[in-house]
Amino acid sequence: MRRLIHTLLALTALAAAAPAVAYAGDKEIPRLTTFGGSCPRCELSGRRLRGAQFVGANFQGASFVGSDLRESHVMASNFSDANMSHVDLTDSQLVGAIFKGTNLTKARLRDAQASGGTFTNANLAGADLSDTAAQGAIFTDATMGNATLRDTDLTGAQLRRVTARGADFTEATLRGASLSDGHFEHASFRDAVLDAAQLSGANFDGADFTEASLRHVQFGSADLSRAKGLTQDQLDDACGDSRTRLPPGLVARCSGVRISYHGHVVIPPPPAPPAPPAPPAPPAPARYLVDIERSY
Repeated sequence: MRRLIHTLLALTALAAAAPAVAYAGDKEIPRLTTFGGSCPRCELSGRRLRGAQFVGANFQGASFVGSDLRESHVMASNFSDANMSHVDLTDSQLVGAIFKGTNLTKARLRDAQASGGTFTNANLAGADLSDTAAQGAIFTDATMGNATLRDTDLTGAQLRRVTARGADFTEATLRGASLSDGHFEHASFRDAVLDAAQLSGANFDGADFTEASLRHVQFGSADLSRAKGLTQDQLDDACGDSRTRLPPGLVARCSGVRISYHGHVVIPPPPAPPAPPAPPAPPAPARYLVDIERSY
């Protein structure tokens, strides 16, 4: 009963937000739907919400399982602890979005704009974030096993203590990012840019660093003992210490030297809010017919 009530409230909000044409059994939601206000634990799974706008909305604990949110615009909205597994957020704008503890397993976030987003403790296992802009995003303590982040821009992102076993970071940009104390076993960093990144204390057992750029990387106490594709030339540009574990024949340089990243992460400003609708025109003045009788 409680779920039914939340669903009815959500659908009522949809009807009030934008003009709609609905049919019995139809799950189509208007392209210009705008969400605002609070609707925690709402049931919106399987909905077609392509192009929807979420402005200052609170959907904490809500369910969007398998929903179509392609090309949506999310501004300063909260989806913490929501179930968004298999959701499609391709080409979406996620400005100031909060996904703390959110279930995003198998979600599609390709070509999304998620700079500065918060994904702390989120479950992104098997998610696809290819070609996504996530500069300065926070993924601390997130689960990212087997996630795809090919050509993703993670400049200055926080990936501390993430579990990303088998994740694909091929050609990703991780310049100045923090991967400290994370689990990246069997992950791929082929052709990735990790310049000035923090890898301290992380586990890279079986990870592939073929042709990766590691200039000024700090990997003190990191375990790269069975990493693939590492060369001495790569390590000569990086900084390790006596506790860094490397494959046989490779040596860590720069012992005891600390390098800080001083890059500039640019997070685009949020888009302007939609203009309010024009007020309705005043009613036309009443018109009267006057019958003038003439005498001849």
